[in-house]
Amino acid sequence: MTSPRRLLERPDDIALFDDPATRRLEQRAAAALPPHALMARAGLALLRLARAIAPDARRAWIAAGPGNNGGDGLVLATWLHRAGLDVRVTLVDHRADRTLPDDAAWALAEARATGVALAAEPPTAAQLSGIDLAVDALLGVGQSRAPEGAMADAVALLNGLRCPVLAVDAPTGLSTASGAQLGASAVRATHTLTLLTAKPGLFTGAGRELTGDPWLDDLGVAPQEVPAASLTGSGAASAVLPLRRHLANKGSYGDVHVAGGAAGMVGASLLAAHAAALAGAGRVLVHTHASDAGGALPVDVRHPELMLRPMAELQATLRDNRKATVVAGCGGGDAVAAELPACLAQAARLVLDADALNAIARDASLRTLLRARGARGNATILTPHPLEAARLLGSDAKQVQADRLAAARRLAADTGAVVVLKGSGTLVATPDGRVAVNPTGDARLATAGTGDVLAGWTGGLWSAQPSAEDVVGQAFAVARAAAWLHGRACEDAGTRLPLIAGELAAHMARAVAGLGD
Repeated sequence: MTSPRRLLERPDDIALFDDPATRRLEQRAAAALPPHALMARAGLALLRLARAIAPDARRAWIAAGPGNNGGDGLVLATWLHRAGLDVRVTLVDHRADRTLPDDAAWALAEARATGVALAAEPPTAAQLSGIDLAVDALLGVGQSRAPEGAMADAVALLNGLRCPVLAVDAPTGLSTASGAQLGASAVRATHTLTLLTAKPGLFTGAGRELTGDPWLDDLGVAPQEVPAASLTGSGAASAVLPLRRHLANKGSYGDVHVAGGAAGMVGASLLAAHAAALAGAGRVLVHTHASDAGGALPVDVRHPELMLRPMAELQATLRDNRKATVVAGCGGGDAVAAELPACLAQAARLVLDADALNAIARDASLRTLLRARGARGNATILTPHPLEAARLLGSDAKQVQADRLAAARRLAADTGAVVVLKGSGTLVATPDGRVAVNPTGDARLATAGTGDVLAGWTGGLWSAQPSAEDVVGQAFAVARAAAWLHGRACEDAGTRLPLIAGELAAHMARAVAGLGD
C-alpha cells in the first residue's frame, strides 16, 4: 500500500468518481480480498494521515456512525489505542434494533477486545477538554439527507473543537456527488481522507469549504470504473500556453474582438480586453456601445495597445475576418442582444459572458443560433455564474448550486457549447458530458469585474491557439487552463483582502510565469 496522497499538491490527471462507481469498486475489492481486509487497510491509511497531521497528539475523540464509515473510524481507534493514545469513541446512532454491516461489526468487536473506551452518550465538555485530534467517522459516501438528532449533535461538537478534525471519506453533511451541503449543519473538517476514489463533491460547491485539505488513499485498489469528472492541475494550463516562435508576428496569434461596453459599463469591456492581450492575442479591438454615443475615450490611457472601435464596425469586421475570436457580453447591457446574431453566425471562436448570456436566455431565436454553431463545427465557450446558468436552464440559482455537476452537464448538452460554471470549484463541461473541476481560487475573487477578466483571458488564450480539428476539445482545454490560472492568480496574490479586477490579469500573467518554476 502507498501513503495517502495530498490531492492539491499535484492534481493533474486525478479522476473523480461518482457514488455508484465507488460503491461498485468497493464491493468488488471486498469480495476479492480476505474478510475485513479492505476495512483494515482503510484504518491503517487513516492512522498514517492522523499521525502526520497531529504527530504529538495524546488524546483523540472519534465520532463513529453505524455504517462502514464508522467501522473505518473504529479500526483507527484500535490502532491509536495500541499506540498509547487516550482514545474515546462515541457510537452515534448505534441502536439496539439496528444490525451493523459485517465489516463494521468486526471493527467494533476488535475495538472492544483491545480496550478502546466506547460510549453511546456524547462526551462532556470536560471529556473534550485537551483533545488533540478529532475524527468524523459518522457518514461518508452516498449521503443524501441532513444530519439529524444525535448525528447533528455530534456534528456540532466536532465543529466546536479547535484541534485538527479528520473526516473519513467526506465531511458529514456533504454530498460527495454534488458538493451540496445537505442541511443547516455539516462538519467543517481541517483534513479529509477520501478512500478508494476521489469524489467530485469534495471539490465544488460547499465541498471546498467543508473538506479542508483533501487527501486520497486508493487502498491498493485499481479504479476499474469510468470517471465522472477530472481534477484540473497546472499541466492543463501549461499544455495550451502558446510558444512564441521567432518567425511569428502578431497575426500568428489572432485578433480578439470584445463586444460590450454599454454606457457606464465600458470598464467591463476594458478589463476583458486587457486580459485578452496578456493571455496572448495578437491584437485586441474593443467595440463599445458607449463609443457609438461619443461617451468613450478614443484610447485606454492605461493600456494604449487596446484599439477602441464603434460597435457599428463589428459586423463588417466579422464578415471580413472569419478567423476572429469574439468575447461578447462584458458590460454590454441590453444593447448587446442586437450584435449577437452576427457574432453567433460569423465568429470562428466565441466566448459569451454576462449580458450576452442573459440575452440568449430571454430570446429563443438566439438560443437556436447558438445551438446551430455547434452543429456546423464552430465552438463556443459560455462563462455563466450560477444565476446566469439558472436563467439559461429555466430554473433558479439554488437548484443550480444543489447539483452543480448536473447543471453544467445539462447546460452544455442543451446549448452545444463548452460551459464554464463559475463559483466555488468552477466546472468546465462539454456537450458530450466531460467535466473538469477546478481546484484553485477562493472568495478573494468575489469582486466586480473578475468574471470579465476570466472571459477576456479565455478569448485571448484561445485566439493564440493554432487551428484544430477537434474544436470542442480545444475549447475545453483552453477553458480549463483559463479557470485554473484565474484561481491560481488569487492564491498567489499575497493578500488576504479581495482581489480587484483591475489587478487580476497581471496576477494571472505572473501565475503563468510560475508554471516554469
